[in-house]
Amino acid sequence: MDFISELKKKSDFIEAEIYAYLPLEEGYQKTLFSAMNYSYKAGGKRLRPILIMESYKLCGGKGSEYLPYAAAIEMIHTYSLIHDDLPALDNDDLRRGKKTNHKVFGEAMAILAGDGLLNYAYEVILNHALNSSDQPSAIKACKAIADGAGIYGMVGGQVVDVESESKEIDLACLDFIHLNKTAAMIVACMKSGAYLAGADDDTVEKLEAYGRYLGLAFQIADDILDIEGDEKELGKNVGSDIENDKATYPHILGMERSKEIARDLVVKAKEKIEAFEGAEFLVGLADYVISRNK
Repeated sequence: MDFISELKKKSDFIEAEIYAYLPLEEGYQKTLFSAMNYSYKAGGKRLRPILIMESYKLCGGKGSEYLPYAAAIEMIHTYSLIHDDLPALDNDDLRRGKKTNHKVFGEAMAILAGDGLLNYAYEVILNHALNSSDQPSAIKACKAIADGAGIYGMVGGQVVDVESESKEIDLACLDFIHLNKTAAMIVACMKSGAYLAGADDDTVEKLEAYGRYLGLAFQIADDILDIEGDEKELGKNVGSDIENDKATYPHILGMERSKEIARDLVVKAKEKIEAFEGAEFLVGLADYVISRNK
């Protein structure tokens, strides 16, 4: 399998489908909708919605039941990026090769655009769950996403990340940040897709473990790219972790040890899914997250 070609094909498919869930840019709140859509349509790899799709199909799911959840997970991811870029947090002016939301729409509207995307994501998936022929599975998928994005997931990790700036923290604390700020949403993707397909608990547990290892490897790779990456390739500023005095794997353990740990995590991730029929893409994705240059 040509992984890069397959990733591009899946990304293009997902992008064409999830745009249908965005609000029309009309009405008194038109500026809000424009700000929401600006960041949502700014591009990116669409890995999180792809993961929902792949998990769903891996577990025998048929049809397009996963699409509202794929659209919603990208809304939540986009909201987190808009808020991360704000002056109060990372203070970035470039995201996905474009001006950050607050640079285009102002800080107040950027905050509201993030709020809007987060809430609208739940509107989209709950509307699906209410009309689903398998409401218990749909509700489980909704809860998996809410858990991944919430105070015991992404937001909780972001809080500790902010509070750890300019401080010396240990590896356990850094793992908490990465496992919650980044990995929790990837775990949510794997679990929600599996639930929608009616997977049993043992299957969900394996996919959850895959997501956890993949998410941690992904964030370590991000830490490395923030030092070694090319700004044009990444589409965002490099060196922001150092500038903001953030704790990272390279900062605590050094570059070579960080790369070694990321490789070990990828091996563990692949071990969890190699026995699944049709898991070739997810196996390739695990290798990709630590070999990518953007």
